[in-house]
Amino acid sequence: MSVDLSQFHQVFYEESYEGLDAMEQGLLEMNIDDPDEEVINTIFRSAHSIKGGSGTFGFMQVANFTHVLETLLDEVRSGDRKLNQSAMDLLLVSVDCMRDMLQALQAGGEPDMANADELRTQFEAILNDKDTVANASAQADQSAGDDGSGSSDGTNDESGGGGGHGWSIDFTPEPQMLQTGNEPTRMFRQLGELCENNMQVTAKLDRLPGFNSLNPELCFLHWHIEVQADVPRSAIDEVFEWVIDDAEIIITPLGQAIDQAAEETVAPKAVVEEVVAVVEEVKEAVPPQAEEKPKAVAKKAPAQENSSIRVDIDKVDNLINMVGELVITQSMLGELGENFDMGRVQRLQEGLAQLEHNTRELQESVMKIRMMPISFVFSRFPRLVRDTARKLDKKIELVMSGENTELDKTVMEKLGDPMVHLIRNSMDHGIESPEERVRNGKSETGIVELKAYHQSGNIVIEIEDDGAGLNTERILQKARENGVIAEDANLSEDQVFDLIFQPGFSTADVVSDLSGRGVGMDVVRRNIAALNGSIEVFSEKDKGSRFVIRLPLTLAILDGQLVQVEDQIYIFPLVSIVESIQYQGSELNNVGGHSDVLQLRDEYVPILLLNQTFGIHTEKEELDGSIIVVVEADGEKIGVVVDELLGQQQVVIKSLEENYKKVDGISGATILGDGTVALIIDVSGLSRLSEISQKDLNKKVKNHKAA
Repeated sequence: MSVDLSQFHQVFYEESYEGLDAMEQGLLEMNIDDPDEEVINTIFRSAHSIKGGSGTFGFMQVANFTHVLETLLDEVRSGDRKLNQSAMDLLLVSVDCMRDMLQALQAGGEPDMANADELRTQFEAILNDKDTVANASAQADQSAGDDGSGSSDGTNDESGGGGGHGWSIDFTPEPQMLQTGNEPTRMFRQLGELCENNMQVTAKLDRLPGFNSLNPELCFLHWHIEVQADVPRSAIDEVFEWVIDDAEIIITPLGQAIDQAAEETVAPKAVVEEVVAVVEEVKEAVPPQAEEKPKAVAKKAPAQENSSIRVDIDKVDNLINMVGELVITQSMLGELGENFDMGRVQRLQEGLAQLEHNTRELQESVMKIRMMPISFVFSRFPRLVRDTARKLDKKIELVMSGENTELDKTVMEKLGDPMVHLIRNSMDHGIESPEERVRNGKSETGIVELKAYHQSGNIVIEIEDDGAGLNTERILQKARENGVIAEDANLSEDQVFDLIFQPGFSTADVVSDLSGRGVGMDVVRRNIAALNGSIEVFSEKDKGSRFVIRLPLTLAILDGQLVQVEDQIYIFPLVSIVESIQYQGSELNNVGGHSDVLQLRDEYVPILLLNQTFGIHTEKEELDGSIIVVVEADGEKIGVVVDELLGQQQVVIKSLEENYKKVDGISGATILGDGTVALIIDVSGLSRLSEISQKDLNKKVKNHKAA
């Protein structure tokens, strides 16, 4: 019988990534001077599980690398070694290395072993430095034994098993061991590689039941193995460690082994082939009614890492209940349709109301399945803050709250990079050096606070620091030097803060790998806008800064405003609409040869005709009676001319790229209640389609007035 282990690969990768996260969190929390025993055990268990799983699935690059790391952790766990800061740094880097190796294997490639080999060399150097005295003592004891009447039973000889230079192994697996994906043949092959096939394997058949009771999914054989080579006991243990809970394993030095009469002794390769052949013959011979269906260990997971999600059983139970209610309502309406008469209108209305209620609850239950705690994003930041603080030579503490706040998985995956930029900026530009903080009467340790909470159907994320705050004078000076604003520009505080989001803008005097290139904050705003979110800045000099991000809970459903252009219906996201006004000719002007612009109080907004943008034929040439919907994206407003405002409603977003192709100015589509398709406007893309930006327009207006 051959078990396809590839079906378990996805589960292995997911559990390994969780183990690496646990290792990283434990290492960050560990107090070097007084390490917590449970934290050390957690780190060790994670490394041990990753090593065992890697060996089982044949990922020996990961298994061999993790073995050296595990050896060091085992010495720490047993109290034989104390960790210093350099060893902690090395362990953290090794977590990154293992994650890179697993990601390469998951993608179907081969991991780059250069970094792994270098790290393994450093680990081995640490281990060798520690063990030099102990090894010398052990070698002296062994030399004394070899010279005279020293013990030859090998009980203290870890390297080879004593005078017999080998090991006797009695391997008795539990019948259900095969159902866990473990195969004895793999273990025998691994043993053969260790001892260069210098071993003998005897198959024991005394547990084999009668023919009618055979089940090819169960293991009835057990084995006696003699390894006749100088192999460390630890290497033997590694071969069987993955099945230690599913088998009885007795390992003794070969010189001490009890001599048992074997029914048949053959070379390992022959035994493996014979065992496989016997089991396959039994499997073919067993009648179908004699087979017992084993319970599924794991479902085959999709190939993509991000295609799976772990869901609480309560959410699944609730979803199943809702589906049951929906089926009941459907049956009721079906029966009503078969025997319908006008006297049943009230019952029909009640059924439709119940259907609407059940559908809404089902929708909410399904959406909850996609919701995950934002801790999956927050968990990366303790390491980021630690490493960045050391690089900047600053003392910074990260305080997090609201980690259990739930957010749509799709939104969460796109939120990580903007938050990395904001936290790095707070540490680099916001938090002062320890010396400067002490001079200003502050604690030398800066605080970066990260919090998340729900508010009015949105999720709000705040990133706050107690640093120097935004230097408005410095920002204005740089903006004037770079030509972003005019020399005589008089900006409000909010407008000054908005300048930091301009492409290419930076106040840093020195370019580093953290800041100074003017790339980052404009990307933050663009990525958040792509999630139909917004970002606000609050800052006070010498007190600190606070960035507030507001995002929808999900990207699958949108609160939209329906508009009509000729016979087409489009949908604007409600969050992007500033206001809607009835067209009046006196409100539109023409500046510098540009098409019409709208004077909206103290600013000018470019006008875009939706029918011209999307090539909709219209006989109407005048704008009388039209509606101008003023929308905002990326900090700029634009007026969109439509024929009519319709209702507001929640719509389910369907990807246009997956079903058709990417269209500039369109973010997706939805199906309305009457079955027609309506396109959802991408406000950011629409703004890019306009002929001139609002900022350039305001400059032209000022120049026009000055002339």
